[in-house]
Amino acid sequence: MAAARLRSVWTRCIWLALLALGCGGGDDDPPGGGGDGSDPYAAERKACVDRINDFRATEGLPPLAAWSDKGVCTDGEAKSDSESGQAHGAFGRCGEGAQNECPGWGSIDDTIQNCLQSMWDEGPGEPYSEHGHYINMSSPDYSKVACGFYERPDGKVWAIQNFR
Repeated sequence: MAAARLRSVWTRCIWLALLALGCGGGDDDPPGGGGDGSDPYAAERKACVDRINDFRATEGLPPLAAWSDKGVCTDGEAKSDSESGQAHGAFGRCGEGAQNECPGWGSIDDTIQNCLQSMWDEGPGEPYSEHGHYINMSSPDYSKVACGFYERPDGKVWAIQNFR
């Protein structure tokens, strides 16, 4: 009986380890991310990362990897900020080094297409204080980006892009 219980515990540990590996989040996440179907925003996260990488490619910059294991955390930051009404209010909770935010947009697609475009269109140039979003998106200091979303009951979308 003890041997059967030990096998059962061992089997559960193996499954948990395999699940953790299958969920991504390692330092070798491919650009653009992906998903195994369990993430309701998998396609949107991939579209967001791909859009940022398309902008970066116009300047010959390497693509950012999808920071997959921080997607849900970034969703939580977007939700928190939407509830407080304070953009960047939850900054740092996911361990990011920089953050861009699209507060109160009409749809997730609108944030990916139009909000990200407006941020990219800020730069390059001086003074740097007016180009922060562009600088985050184009910085060679970052290698990963996590895209998070929160859809409010009123239909407004808050989206965050966390860079590391």
